[in-house]
Amino acid sequence: MSKLHVLSHPLTGNYLKNMRDKNSTPEVFRAQVKRLGVMLALEATKDLLVKSVKVDTPLCETHENVTDQSVAIVPILRAGLGLMEPFLDLVPDAKTYCLGLYRNEETHEPVTYYNKLDEYEMVDVVYVIDPMLATGGSAIITIDALKSWGATKIKFVGLIGAPEGVKAFQTAHGDVDIYLAALDDHLNENAYIVPGLGDAGDRIFNS
Repeated sequence: MSKLHVLSHPLTGNYLKNMRDKNSTPEVFRAQVKRLGVMLALEATKDLLVKSVKVDTPLCETHENVTDQSVAIVPILRAGLGLMEPFLDLVPDAKTYCLGLYRNEETHEPVTYYNKLDEYEMVDVVYVIDPMLATGGSAIITIDALKSWGATKIKFVGLIGAPEGVKAFQTAHGDVDIYLAALDDHLNENAYIVPGLGDAGDRIFNS
């Protein structure tokens, strides 16, 4: 069964409070997404393999451990783009591969509209990023596609999750770990996370 990692840092609640607040401006909301994104990226990447390399300082020769695995960031369009910057700030040589999905508002099921994985170079580790893990449908379909493409090491990183989505995700992909800033209470009748933060994509892009 995949592991669920929920941030336990004392600063997490500060950022969640500002992000959840319905009166927060898009600028404030995006700032919290970025701060939590950095914390999540640090947590999700801490088991990357490393190798020792030589470096000449102004005083002498020494060695440092640097990452030794290729990485791809896969934001689920469009809301996932909000978490891309903090990942690229920490792993600037990561590749970015996009998958586009939207939610059918009647069935609440995800529909894929953009997938060019066959054109991309394979990497060692893939991080799927999406602010919300609600029903789990979009994340499950995305990881289905990544596994069909050939990816073998995948992690999901999001801001807020619902128990229903986590359960569905773990049932479908028990080998993929989940990283969240918070696990909320439940989904409402419209498949929105409660207490949640509303539509993350709309609040990130002010639309």
